[in-house]
Amino acid sequence: MTIMLAIETSCDETSVAVVRSESAPHLEVLSNVVSSQVETHAAFGGVVPEVASRAHLDMLEPVIAEALAQAEVGPDGIDAVAATYGPGLIGALLVGVSAAKALALAWDVPYVGVNHMEGHLFAAFLERPDLELPLVVGLVSGGHTMIVRVDAPGSYQILGSTVDDAAGEAFDKVARYLGLGYPGGPIIDRLSAEGDRRAIRFPRAMLDDGLDFSFSGMKTAVINYVRRNPDAANADLAASFQEAVVDVLVTKIVRAATTTGARSAALGGGVAANSRLRERFAAACEEAGIECLVPDRAFCTDNAAMIAAAAHWRLANDGPTSLDGGANPSLRLSSR
Repeated sequence: MTIMLAIETSCDETSVAVVRSESAPHLEVLSNVVSSQVETHAAFGGVVPEVASRAHLDMLEPVIAEALAQAEVGPDGIDAVAATYGPGLIGALLVGVSAAKALALAWDVPYVGVNHMEGHLFAAFLERPDLELPLVVGLVSGGHTMIVRVDAPGSYQILGSTVDDAAGEAFDKVARYLGLGYPGGPIIDRLSAEGDRRAIRFPRAMLDDGLDFSFSGMKTAVINYVRRNPDAANADLAASFQEAVVDVLVTKIVRAATTTGARSAALGGGVAANSRLRERFAAACEEAGIECLVPDRAFCTDNAAMIAAAAHWRLANDGPTSLDGGANPSLRLSSR
């Protein structure tokens, strides 16, 4: 049995989790504390890297203390420490990596560096350790939109990715243009419940063209429509735009699963918390006869529990990460 303390500081959420391995691949989340900076960055209309880094410095120590308290585990009960080392904002990453390495030295335990995107893949196994492989995951967030086939832990194939904006980025940009505030995804999701998703037929970019995505043109279509129709209701705009994005995401993720013979499909990333995406994805998987995992919202957004899940496997299979290792803001997902 291994008890892992993990730290996630890749962007604007300071998160620390304590996760215990029972018997592989079963994990028990003892605590998963997340301190959000949303209100801080809302005033700027987006994440300010320097502000994010300073907020991590302020919050990390109390969040670590809270995670240990909730888990009812002291430092002497921690067997390893992990942290996200990329991709993300370099200053934010360095806060988490430096803290994790310092704790590993102080507590005389191994340190494990984790790829943030691999963490999102492992989030599926926190809830469903028995999920059948191969698995196709739609990893959809503010910084990334991709379809990944998981043949085994550590064995990944990127089947498709965005050629421009990520889906979450497009949500934020549309919300900013409409004057709805930040973060755009949750605001558009809530506002869509009041609108008619059939009111405006926005284009479904690259819907029938492979497994890659393009959301920049869909965002531009909203801007052009508003310029031509300045009195259009924001609720209808939000609902119609959201439906277009969800339509493309669900179609391509399920297509990837069916055409590659995957046994199951899952969502991951912050946009996986979107209510319409969750509803449509579950229905499409059922129709296609594919085993489906729609993760708990707590495991969709950036969180340290998913980092701990990946770290448990990495430690068992690759051993500790060298303390000489730093952070890599441009880190890619690959089999290693």
